[in-house]
Amino acid sequence: MEKNKIKIGLIGLGTVGTGVYKTLQSFKDIEVVKIAVKNINKPRNIENFDNSILTDDCYEVVNDPHVDIVCELIGGVQPAFDLIKKAIKNGKHIVTANKELLAKHGEELFNFAEEHNKVVLYEAAIAGGIPLIMPIKTIMAGNKISKIEAILNGTTNYILTKMDVQGASYEDVLKEAQDLGYAETDPTGDVEGFDAAYKITTLATIAFKKRVKLDNVYREGITKIRAQDMKAANDLGYKIKLIASASIDENDNADVRVHPMLVSKSSTLAHIDYVTNAVSLSGHPIGDITLSGPGAGEFPTASSVVGDILAIAAELGKTDYLLPMMRCRHEGSANSINIKDTTNKYYLSINAKNNKGVIGTIGRICAENDISLQSIVQRGVDEDNTANITVITELALEKNMRRAVEAFEKDKFINKVNSLIRVQV
Repeated sequence: MEKNKIKIGLIGLGTVGTGVYKTLQSFKDIEVVKIAVKNINKPRNIENFDNSILTDDCYEVVNDPHVDIVCELIGGVQPAFDLIKKAIKNGKHIVTANKELLAKHGEELFNFAEEHNKVVLYEAAIAGGIPLIMPIKTIMAGNKISKIEAILNGTTNYILTKMDVQGASYEDVLKEAQDLGYAETDPTGDVEGFDAAYKITTLATIAFKKRVKLDNVYREGITKIRAQDMKAANDLGYKIKLIASASIDENDNADVRVHPMLVSKSSTLAHIDYVTNAVSLSGHPIGDITLSGPGAGEFPTASSVVGDILAIAAELGKTDYLLPMMRCRHEGSANSINIKDTTNKYYLSINAKNNKGVIGTIGRICAENDISLQSIVQRGVDEDNTANITVITELALEKNMRRAVEAFEKDKFINKVNSLIRVQV
């Protein structure tokens, strides 16, 4: 029986790697035979762990002739990319949770795997423990998905939720999140939207069956969101969330982006709080569907990784062409739509001099730029005799909105546009 065990090599034994190792212990037909780590002598929170399977040389894992499946859990582009390619060349199938690598080099990686008749699975790379990629490629294969709206980063969702609940500033909540371990010491990858951009790039590529290039994904983070915006949004019937969205039309024109958004309280995504992730898909014939759950963590992410390992393991030795439905099948690239050419609704927070005619000035500038207003409200007067004005527009072209903002900032009665946030349509 021992000879029939599927042999696993892990690259990385951090939070996720530890969860994967622990979970695999309950599967008698699978054995982890080699694990690459940075520090062999580091204490491991694993009972009865055999340190002899550790190595500080990742190439020992990918070159081990006994390993059937290599599981890459270190993240980043290098050395992960070279290690995966070497493993494929050596005849191993791949499981990865590497969203950045897939977003930047997915096309090359999948083509290389196909040339060598190997499978690359990556369920954990998009939304942690939420089953997403396999359902899209199997159960939902008969659907034409045309729209995605998702919360794909737990750190930013935690920060925005705490700002909303506490009425606190971004800076204060970020520090609290860092102290609790929810945010990195350098939070740039999360708060500036890079992490969500990597994920929506791959998710849109899979869902639309058209390649989406990361360079064409518009990205904007949450660092400019203020406590005042949170309160105003609530008063207007919205919550502010960092939304990763993608849509595609019949001519394969794709609008893929990550930015803060005022989401209606009647929307499911408005009630996805703290570190929870959620993905809403729209398509035919299914209509609208939302999948939600933990987007990170030791065992939620391990659940997806182990699921991929078991999917490959179940086919090994039974077919010469494993998991055909899970392989890369793209019909070319999507045509990218520039954010300037998109149509959106907008929330603006404007600080102006408390003069007669200021509201009229705002209306005039919007009209001159072909922007209609849904609502305009003055939210009191500050001690320095300046007025805070909140505007919600009707649908307008992004390029027109940007011109209007430039005009506001040049006007003698307007001090500053504090915030410009798009509104869910």
